[in-house]
Amino acid sequence: MASERSGWTDQRVEQTIGRLLRDGLIIAAAVVVVGAVVYLIRHGAEKPDYRFFNGQPADLRTIGGILRQTLDWRGMGLIQLGLVLLLATPVARVAFSVVAFALQRDRFYVLVTLVVLGILSYSILHG
Repeated sequence: MASERSGWTDQRVEQTIGRLLRDGLIIAAAVVVVGAVVYLIRHGAEKPDYRFFNGQPADLRTIGGILRQTLDWRGMGLIQLGLVLLLATPVARVAFSVVAFALQRDRFYVLVTLVVLGILSYSILHG
């Protein structure tokens, strides 16, 4: 069978996907926790003013802004980065599945997974 010759058996693909999802979740959670600690160290003693609604800062609405905040070691930027990583984990799983199905020479599943990846990408970029 083609998948056995390429070394990418169904079991190996499933194990790799499982590791990808687990590691993505652990990394995202760790980044959020670090961001929360940094935020609380810097702003934990501040008293919130609930009379006014302060929405999300403009810097945290784009990937570039999130990365700038993260590089400046700001808590909210780190938390946002962790959330972006959490959302990117299933997308990475679908992208990996395309590669794995291609290595297994399973054209039907490559096509189906590319459609799913396209829908995910469209919804992220235009949603």
